[in-house]
Amino acid sequence: MKDIENRADISILLHQFYDKIRADEEISPYFNELIHDWESHLEKLTDFWETNLFGIRKYSGNMIQIHNKVDEHFNGQINANEFGIWLNYWFQTLDSLFEGQNVEILKYRARRMGTNIYINMFRNRIASA
Repeated sequence: MKDIENRADISILLHQFYDKIRADEEISPYFNELIHDWESHLEKLTDFWETNLFGIRKYSGNMIQIHNKVDEHFNGQINANEFGIWLNYWFQTLDSLFEGQNVEILKYRARRMGTNIYINMFRNRIASA
């Protein structure tokens, strides 16, 4: 196995990762109900992770705002369990495809990002109450 080296590697990672997410009975509704154009969505996510890992400025968007809207759509049902499932699939997919420093960076950043999104969802719930 090799390390993640470029956009193509990130795209492979994301396609395999979201195949798992889309098939999971517990968390797939949070994705499948709102995402109708998966190819476009995966391109945007590839932009996000390419920006995150390699500093190539392709992604523009506010992921906190987007996730708060998803949480609002599902009436605040998203909790730590869903984030844990997401993170477990992320780790499993990374480990099945790649190895190296960039894999560890993406694990760390996904953990940190998930925590940040989760905290901001609760702040948004309180502010909206």
